[in-house]
Parts: sequence; structure tokens; C-alpha cells
Amino acid sequence: MLQEIIKKLSLKNEAKIILIVIDGLGGIPNAEGKTELETAWTPNLDQLAQKSICGLTYPLSMGITPGSGPAHLALFGYNPFKYEIGRGILEALGTDFPLESNDLAARGNFATINQEGIIVDRRAGRISTEINLEVCKLLQGITIKGVKVFVTAVKEHRFLVVFRGDNLMEKVSESDPQKTGLSALEVRPLDSTAKYTAEVINEFVKIAKERLRDSYPANMVLLRGFANNIKLPSLQEVYKLNPAAIAIYHMYKGLARLVGMKILDSGETLEDQIKTLEKNLAIYDFFYFHFKKTDSFGEDGNFSQKVTMIEKIDSLLPKILNLNPEVLVITGDHSTPAILSGHSWHSVPILIHSKTTRRDGVDKFSESSCIFGGLGKFEAINVMPLALAHALKLSKFGA
Repeated sequence: MLQEIIKKLSLKNEAKIILIVIDGLGGIPNAEGKTELETAWTPNLDQLAQKSICGLTYPLSMGITPGSGPAHLALFGYNPFKYEIGRGILEALGTDFPLESNDLAARGNFATINQEGIIVDRRAGRISTEINLEVCKLLQGITIKGVKVFVTAVKEHRFLVVFRGDNLMEKVSESDPQKTGLSALEVRPLDSTAKYTAEVINEFVKIAKERLRDSYPANMVLLRGFANNIKLPSLQEVYKLNPAAIAIYHMYKGLARLVGMKILDSGETLEDQIKTLEKNLAIYDFFYFHFKKTDSFGEDGNFSQKVTMIEKIDSLLPKILNLNPEVLVITGDHSTPAILSGHSWHSVPILIHSKTTRRDGVDKFSESSCIFGGLGKFEAINVMPLALAHALKLSKFGA
């Protein structure tokens, strides 16, 4: 409903919008009573907050812990409960895999199991992408009941698996229990149409386990995010934007491609990403700029390294500010408190900076300060309308 209204109101102009997503930005206090963001030295973010309007977003809805996919879709203005998209399709789009209409895709982790089949590391020690490529070679050429299976390396321990055949349904459970100390789960059909699909997937897992038996630490596969192909209305259609994405990890490229963004080539570092932004500023009017490492260290339970990554992006923020975009939005897709070593339901700090912004008196970009910001607390699906409004890209509603 909201997106349809915004579609009718959207205007085309030359204003530039930059949306910086610091993945997993939010946290909860440690023993010293501070979150990662409150612990970090962030003079540039704090100074910017003083010139901006701030608040906190609920990625999906109060109390709901989001995955990265729905959290990003909400930030892009799509109802995440309407468009429930499995991570597999996002990985496939992010790797530019040539999907066909009858494909079923899933996100995979290479993991480590002990002799009893118990998972001791869900990410196989975060093996390098080079090792991942070699391990994937062990899983080539598999066909099960006429279904061809394609396994493609993504990054570090992550891989993409695509099942190609007839009557493959996404309504199946995941094999990843999301924690160590357990065995991989059997994939179950979630409705009667997916029984055959579950049988094919379980047979693949069985074959993979056998082929990876001597491939320590990557000696098991964990699968999640099963999804059939899907098409969403694009940012061009809805917002009249010419959008581009600067992201390193494939899943986030997939998210951006799914909503019609041009994926810009960039190096692996934050400095490289900023150079890409500078190079392309004149060409596009909306930039999704994604920074992953804050989330990675949060998931690893590494509080100090997450702090370091926040300080890293703060140190380079002046380079982005020097580009003088009409609207700059800085937020996260969700919270990843290092104390929990995973995503959480907690709200996420946000600031919006533009010439049309009302300042609100917030003097520090942090959870405890942004709670007093002029934006208050709101659902992240409203971020895009706010960004468009501050860029004067929305007309009046009604007479």
C-alpha cells in the first residue's frame, strides 16, 4: 500500500541520495554498559549527527529478529512480509548465476563436523575463497532423480547451490540448525507439494557429506534460504530513480539487482568502495553503499573488532561528505550485538542529513542518543520515503 502511494508521488530530479548501510550496526551494552557504537571513537559521525535528524528504526516490526534479506528489502521500501524471498535467490543474483524459470536456489555454508557428525564450526573457520573454489570442485557433476545440481563458490565459507529440474518447490525447511553442538537437520517439506523437493535435497546433502569426508575443515554443507525465482517492481518503476549499488558480498549485490540497481565494480576495501562512489557520482542519483565487516565481527562475538570497523568507516566519512550529496542516510539493516553473536530484534540508529533536514539536538550517533532524535522510532520501510522527501523527490498527496 505505502509503495503504491509513493509510486504515484515520486518525481524525477537531479538530487543525489546516498544510503550507507553499516551492516549489523546496532548492539547491546557490554559489561562496561556500552554498545559497540557507544564504545567506538566516532568524531565524524557525531559531528554529522549534530547537523542531522536522528532516530531508531525497527528493521521489520517490534520484537522480530530479521534476516539480512528482509531487513534490506524494508530499507529499500518493500514490504518484507509481502515479499518473502529466500536467500538462495539473492546469492544467485549476486553471483550473476544464469537462473532458469524452474530453478531452486539455496545459500550454503561449508561447515566443520566432528566424527560423530556434530557441527563444531558453522563457517569452517571462515575458509578463504580460494579454498572454497577447490572444495566446490568436489561437488560438481551431481544429478539426483533427473535434477541437475550446480555448486558455485561465493565468498569465504559461503557457496550457492542451484537445483534444476521440474516440480521443485521452495516450501522446505533448512538443514542449518543455526548453532553448533547439533547435527545438520533433515530437510522437511513444509507442504504436501514439496515432498519430492525435500527428498532431492536430502540426497544431495548425503552425497556432499561423503565427498567432503576428507576435506577438513570444510567437511559438511549447511543449506538455508531455499527459493524459486521471483520478480519485484524496480526502483526505477516505483521511485523514478537511476540507482546503483556498491557492495562487495554477493548476497547484497543480489538484493540490489533484485530491485533494479546497477551493480558497480569495486575493489575489496572500504577505500575502493569510496573511489567507486566518487567515480560514478555524476551518473546515478541513488547509491546503496554497503559495509559488511561490522556484521561479520558481531556474528563472531568479537566486540573489539566490531568497534574497530565502526571507527574505520568513521575515519573515511569525510571523503563521502566531500561529495556533497543532497541527501545522506546512514543506518544499519539490523542489530548484530557481539554479546549475542548474531542478529537481534533491537532497533537501529539512523541519521538523515540534507539541506531540508530539521536538526534535533542529538550530539552523538549512538543507540542511547538517537532514541531522543526527532525521527523517533519507526519501521525501516519508511526510510526510502523519508530519503526521497528530503531530496524533494515526492509531490504532495491529495488536494
